[in-house]
Formats: sequence, structure tokens, C-alpha cells
Amino acid sequence: MNLKEWAMANGVHPHTAYRWFREGTLPVPAERVGPRTILVNVEANSSPSVTGGVGLYARVSSHDQKSDLERQVSRLAQWAAAGGHRVVRIESEIASGMKGGRTKAKRLLADPDVTTVVVERKDRLGRMNVELIEA
Repeated sequence: MNLKEWAMANGVHPHTAYRWFREGTLPVPAERVGPRTILVNVEANSSPSVTGGVGLYARVSSHDQKSDLERQVSRLAQWAAAGGHRVVRIESEIASGMKGGRTKAKRLLADPDVTTVVVERKDRLGRMNVELIEA
């Protein structure tokens, strides 16, 4: 697989993947085979679907948005299935985005089997939650 294909499949911008290759920090083995071609060893790929699993997290702020919560979970599950990711845990909750005392988010972050947390939008995980980062 070439470097650009690998980058797109793993959610990395191709320029970032090329910079990692030049710096020697690309997380998978790769080699230059031509002046403009870099091949990545796919078997050594350390994507979440190979080494661990993804945790899906959905959140809404109030009880009247419960139907949106179900739609978020559905869209995340469809995305994971389409990408071939192994879903380890799905957590959804109704809680404020400004507070860090969300038990289901903490449970997801503490799960050792979850190597990547997937949210529909980053503000679903939190806005200013130092507590979640510490967890």
C-alpha cells in the first residue's frame, strides 16, 4: 500500500504521514521504492482494528435530545462497521459538556481494550474538561 492510501485509511493527513516518514517516526515500516513512491508494510499496521479496538462515545446535553443521542450512536456504529474497526465498547450519556463528572466517559477512557475513542464531533467528548484528561 502506498503512503497516501495508508494515511487516508488511518485518518492521518498525507503530508503528516510523509513528515513522519522523513523524521523516522512513522508507526509502521515503510520504504522508498522510487523518486515519488513510498510503500507501507500493511501487515505491520498498528491501526485500532488490528491491535485493540475503538470505543464509541455519544453525548447530548438534555433529556429532550434523547432521539439525537440514538442517532449519534447509530452513525458512529455505521462508520465503524464501514471502516472495519473492532468496536470494544459503546457509551452514550445525557450530561453537560461543561462538567467533567461523566461516569460513562471516564469508564470508556479507563478501558484498557479501547485504543481509540471515536466521537462524532470533538465537543461531544468535552469542551473544557480537565477531569477527563486527568482520568
